[in-house]
Amino acid sequence: MITKRIIPCLDVRNGQVVKGVNFEGVRDIDNPVNLAEMYNEMGADELVFYDITATNEGRELFSDIVEQVANEVFIPLTVGGGINTLQDFDRVLKAGADKVSVNSGAIKNPELIREAALKYGNQCVVLSVDIKRVNGIFKVFLNGGRKETDLEAIEWIKYGCSLGAGEVVVNSIDTDGVKGGFDLELLKAVGDVVDVPVIASGGAGKMEDFKILFEKLPKIDAGLAASIFHFGEVKIPDLKKYLKEQGIEIRI
Repeated sequence: MITKRIIPCLDVRNGQVVKGVNFEGVRDIDNPVNLAEMYNEMGADELVFYDITATNEGRELFSDIVEQVANEVFIPLTVGGGINTLQDFDRVLKAGADKVSVNSGAIKNPELIREAALKYGNQCVVLSVDIKRVNGIFKVFLNGGRKETDLEAIEWIKYGCSLGAGEVVVNSIDTDGVKGGFDLELLKAVGDVVDVPVIASGGAGKMEDFKILFEKLPKIDAGLAASIFHFGEVKIPDLKKYLKEQGIEIRI
């Protein structure tokens, strides 16, 4: 059985980690370097860093902060936000990222996925997708959930993986920050059409939510969360111990 991963997410705006609900009402929490160091010591399997306003503000990602974070962690680091070109991939990887997450940039230019996968390897290319139900259809949203597209999410993810994305982060806007559990319906739909690792994001509120995720959807490789880890509602060592006791393969 493949070991499941627990991944904290740092959503960064103006140099500070922030969190909201359903992608709205965002407020400051802490310095990303402090949190990264803490999660590294706590035994997080990986770390995801999103510059959440880079695309909307039409600017490059803060690579200096990425560099500071990369210097503090010894676990895989995925970085995203404002990734639109191969040069952006190059800059972020040189700043210390292990993987690059592409979202809006891939929607505007899907060939970016193929080009990046050919140059850096599939394992470096993470397709991150912000998804919300619109009239019962899973729709893809741009610019941090601000702008609806014409894309149906499952078909877009399938296409993105065919171009070379080596991993998918499924961000459910409907469950984001609500703490009522992961979006199992959406995640199952994604898991049924791709063969690459799938990371579940949005909705974790307690340890049992991770247990339900991994038990009901064994194809899902990782659970990603933010506020419950940032505010100490769930501590990663406790979560891992709990999941191990529940028979879920996890790295302690």
